[in-house]
Formats: sequence, structure tokens, C-alpha cells
Amino acid sequence: MFIVETVCVGWFSLEFLLRFVQAHSKLEFLRGPLNIIDAMAILPYYVSLIVDENPTSEHERPSGGKGYLDKLGLVLRILRALRILYVMRLARHSLGLQTLGMTVRRSTREFGLLLLFLCVAVTLFSPLVHLAESELTGVQDFSSIPASYWWAIISMTTVGYGDMVPRSIPGQVVALSSILSGILIMAFPATSIFHMFSRSYQELKQEHDRLFKEECAAAAAATTGPEDEQDRGWVAFPPPRLVLTPDTETPGSFEDLSLLGNGGETSGNNKHPLPAGAF
Repeated sequence: MFIVETVCVGWFSLEFLLRFVQAHSKLEFLRGPLNIIDAMAILPYYVSLIVDENPTSEHERPSGGKGYLDKLGLVLRILRALRILYVMRLARHSLGLQTLGMTVRRSTREFGLLLLFLCVAVTLFSPLVHLAESELTGVQDFSSIPASYWWAIISMTTVGYGDMVPRSIPGQVVALSSILSGILIMAFPATSIFHMFSRSYQELKQEHDRLFKEECAAAAAATTGPEDEQDRGWVAFPPPRLVLTPDTETPGSFEDLSLLGNGGETSGNNKHPLPAGAF
């Protein structure tokens, strides 16, 4: 696994450096969300190498050194856990993940409303179920109102782990009300989020199709470009036309034309002029 990770991180690092070198604006490149995720996924490997290359024995350190090593080990484990961000690199090549990210970014208001509705409902039903179970029937599953918050959250989101269950009739009535309210609360913003997801998917799909067509057109232009430039070097001119205009003011002009038309015959045949089409 270490060899596989080394090869993958080396490839990712090379790709990241090449894209950084080719970027027009280095600052904008470093500010990109996907680029930040790439850096956070690559750096833990190098940090773990640096830390592991200088191991120190705990016996050589004073009493306070053990706490320092524990904290350093915790930070190292957290950094190693960030390797799961490799999965986010698929967003560069997956239309579905790009659509999901765009939907989340555009639907922040809808998600805020969903969280607000959920918090209000949880705050309302948690004291009710605690009152119905602990105060009225004496069941100790719901020990406190903050502990009832967990039950209200998993009930309203229709998960229901079953670790905390109301057993009395009043508690079950409260649970039924919370479940129905959770279904309605989750359904209200979900419609808007779904429409936003569909719109974002259509936009990204059209954008990908447009880029694909532009790449195909550029490739076709690159292959047929030299022939077109060579053909454009020749200019097609129409063939020259001979137009004969008789000069009526100069004496003898008709006689010269008649001589040309008769193939050099004598001037006695001037009675037969050229046909009208010659003029």
C-alpha cells in the first residue's frame, strides 16, 4: 500500500506542478477550491514522510516530550485521514459531481431554510417527548431534553436508529407528530433543490457539448488548415473578353472592321459588314 500510495502521490504532484506552471494567474490558481483540495490531499503524505524520517525515542525526552509527541501524532493522524480527499479529484472528470457541487453552491438559501425548519421542529418536539416519557410515565430512556434532541433529529429525518423509543401513548403521539412534520419539512425545500439540480445538470451538459464541438472543430481546422491556406493563395480571375467598339467619327473604321471580318478580302466586298454579335 505504501508503494501504491507513493506512485499515486507522485503522479498527482507532477500533475499539480504542471498545472501550476501553466496557469496564467498563480494566485487565482491557488484560490481555486479544487486546487486547494488537491494540495490538502497531497501534503499529508510528505508531512508523514518528514515526521517518520526523524523518529525519536520517548525515553530520550523529558516528561513534557511525551505530550508533545502525542499531539504531533494526533495531527499526523488527522493529516493522514485527509487522504480521503483523493475522491474529490473525480469532480474534475465527473459530470454528476460537478452538478452536485454547483447545486450546493446555488442552493445555499434553500439549505439554510431546511436547517432552520429542522432546528425549530427539534427544539419544539424534544421537550414534548421528554415531558411525555419522563414526567408522565417515568420511563428513563429520555433522561434529559438535550438527550432528546438526538431522538428528534433521527425521527424527523426518517432515520430512526431505535436506540431511544417512546413507549407510552402520549410519547407515541408526539413521535407521530414529529415524524409527519419532518416529512413535510424535508419536502418543502427539496423541490426547489431538485429543480436547481436539474437546471445545473442541463447547463453543465450543454457546456460540455459546446466545448466538445469546439475541440472537434479546432482539430478539423488544424488538419485541413494548410490546404485551405494554399487554396486561398490563388485568386480566380474571369477570362478576358474582347469588346469591339466601332468608331463612327473616324472615317474608314467600318472598312477596317469589314476587312478583318472577311479574312483579308479586297475592299470591294465592303458591302458585307461583320455580324451584330461581333460588336
